[in-house]
Amino acid sequence: MRAAEVPVSLTEFLSLFEALQCRVFAGNVDRFYYVSRAALVKDERHFDRFDKVFGAHFRGSEERFNAVVGEIPVEWLRRQATLVLSDEEKAHVEALGGWEALMDTLRRRLEEQGGRHQGGGQGRAVKVWDKRQYRNLDTTVELGTRNIKLALRRLRRFAREGAAEELDMEDTVRSTANNAGYLDIKMVPERHNAARVLLCLDVGGSMYPHVRACEELFSAARSEFKHLEYFYFHNFLYESVWKDNRRRHTRRVPTLEVLRKYGPGHKVIFVGDATMSPHEITQPGGSVEHYNEEAGAVWFRRLTDVYPALVWLNPEPASRWEHTASIRITRQLLGERMFPLTLDGIDKAMQALRSSGR
Repeated sequence: MRAAEVPVSLTEFLSLFEALQCRVFAGNVDRFYYVSRAALVKDERHFDRFDKVFGAHFRGSEERFNAVVGEIPVEWLRRQATLVLSDEEKAHVEALGGWEALMDTLRRRLEEQGGRHQGGGQGRAVKVWDKRQYRNLDTTVELGTRNIKLALRRLRRFAREGAAEELDMEDTVRSTANNAGYLDIKMVPERHNAARVLLCLDVGGSMYPHVRACEELFSAARSEFKHLEYFYFHNFLYESVWKDNRRRHTRRVPTLEVLRKYGPGHKVIFVGDATMSPHEITQPGGSVEHYNEEAGAVWFRRLTDVYPALVWLNPEPASRWEHTASIRITRQLLGERMFPLTLDGIDKAMQALRSSGR
């Protein structure tokens, strides 16, 4: 887990070890998955990484869990019973037919569970850790993001604002010394990142080859901007966006609500390849996923009317832009504020956002 950059300490390991000693997972690989995840992972942002590590380590070994339970000797159970069971509990076991009958029942239950887990004989079922249910854009991806962070810092505008909330250590020491040793605490206003950012990410379809670059940008943005909101869209902006890719068809946020909730002082960054059929932008009903009553271009103009500081980062090489009609249309709607998703492109985009906010 440490090699996969999932933060885990000896404390979490000992918690898992204690669970193993207590046999709380009952010899079932699925239960062991949930127990180990609960013991080792303290932040849901790391669930997807845990799933990948768990699958790589235990794939092909699932049957060993059931085999361990099946090998418990009856005599060992009897010895344990004399130590931990009350006379009443021992009598209850005998009333059920004794330890042999109890073990036979246990074996039958395990066989039934094994049949169900195998999907009724249709082959190995997809395990929960293979489903990767927690795979939105990984906010913890750090490999390769250092230079992206440096580029994003072009947008950071720190300002001393608000109440005095931060200890000024140097002034406190000086003032205390001048006050004959009596403590004289000095405070200064906390430093804030004043930039408020809306990050809109295109997901699915032609964006699949660019997932890693978007993960790195998303991770860097989460680290750099204290005031960051993000939304997902597919191909182009229409009447709604969403926050969770797993619930994109059931939990959507109306675009008008975004325009009302987040003021014109926000910096807006779109990330997408803008590669689609031109009618997806210019025509009602052009969306490939649903019927949109108004064209995407109409919604995008509403957005640019509210947010003067808006840029688009495109992972497609700039050399292809003139040869793709949908990219040309998008650039016209943006007023040529499209930049390549490269370090140099991010740097220029941040400069454009700063200048448009003046």
